[in-house]
Amino acid sequence: MKSMVIGGIILIVALMTGTYFMAGDSFALGEDYINDLTMLAGVAIVSITVFVSLKYVNQIKNDTATGELADETWDGIGEYKNNIPVGWGMLFIATLVWQLWYFFVGYPTSQFSQIGQYNEETLEYNAKFESKWANITEQELAGMGQSVFLVQCAPCHGVDGEGIQGKAHNLTKRISVEQVKDVINNGSAAIGPNPAGNLGFGMGMMPGKDGLINVNTGMPISDSEVEAVANYVANGMKGAGAGADIFAGVCSSCHGVDGKGMGGMSPNLVEYDDTLVINVLKHGKKGMIGAMPNFEGRLTETQDKAVATYLRSIGE
Repeated sequence: MKSMVIGGIILIVALMTGTYFMAGDSFALGEDYINDLTMLAGVAIVSITVFVSLKYVNQIKNDTATGELADETWDGIGEYKNNIPVGWGMLFIATLVWQLWYFFVGYPTSQFSQIGQYNEETLEYNAKFESKWANITEQELAGMGQSVFLVQCAPCHGVDGEGIQGKAHNLTKRISVEQVKDVINNGSAAIGPNPAGNLGFGMGMMPGKDGLINVNTGMPISDSEVEAVANYVANGMKGAGAGADIFAGVCSSCHGVDGKGMGGMSPNLVEYDDTLVINVLKHGKKGMIGAMPNFEGRLTETQDKAVATYLRSIGE
């Protein structure tokens, strides 16, 4: 036993020495009584733990069982007729009672629910948030949108919104030449139901340029016309020329002459308007780069509009 006590003391000293050096400046003894009390508590906890462990190790090694042996044996090994500790029995019964209460009264049988409580608190907080920002200005929306963007969007699109070297959509530009051509050739899945109730935005765009007829010529648009209209759209629909003419003869029937979607009938090709951004946030979007998950329930309506406002502020 003496050797075990000496070993325990050595173990305590080793553990506390290691703790002191690992903690570094946190335990500058004599400078802060909080740190001194913490170190003292550490010594007490380690000492009690070590000596209690040594006590029971020694008891296991040296104690002998006593009492009356039961008649039944197995390979010469018998059991003593010792009663279990009273505390163990009470804890076992209490556990059974708690189990029955938990199953029939407590969670999860339509009683208290931590998830339900969290949802209620979240809804209450969101209502207060929306009330607080009911009359928010454009400048405040842009500032809020930047904060939301840095937390929710930057991990994929980058802090500057440029898409992290092509790994996500470049949000500083509404749309690229490659994306326009990809949508024309391969179509675009529906973004989701649009607030205006029109079918175009919710149905998506059918694939294949052969289905796009240029009303000016009465013929499906050619590859060169696809290239021209893609450059026109990607450059912000500025100026005149072949691209503008093709857009007016092919695309304007759904997207409008100005490319802004005719009140939500189809996506706005010029800028990130609220309708487009909110639909993408709520329903997600699949594109030529990859799939974007939906953010339904993660942002409030004001935060959705704030993101749209911020995206317009960083666009070219």
